[in-house]
Amino acid sequence: MSEVINSAVAALNDKMSGGFDGTAKFMIEGEGAIMIDGDGARAADDEADVTLTADAETFQSILEGDLDPTAAFMSGKLAVDGDMGMAMKLGSVLG
Repeated sequence: MSEVINSAVAALNDKMSGGFDGTAKFMIEGEGAIMIDGDGARAADDEADVTLTADAETFQSILEGDLDPTAAFMSGKLAVDGDMGMAMKLGSVLG
């Protein structure tokens, strides 16, 4: 398992401020995938309502609050595939 994935899972679980009633997948290019659902975050590559894809640097910047996810999407650094409403809901849960 990638150290990037392990640290991202821990950071996401720390940030989860409430329940998430869907499934989302973060694909970190060259590292792997993280699933987020009502139970929290874990390293996995399962089917999801929405998949967000970015490189490790972009993902880290979003996690640290240095890069707004909407700005990352608009600039092409973050790709969203699937339910855009679920992506927005995930953003509010991660605060």
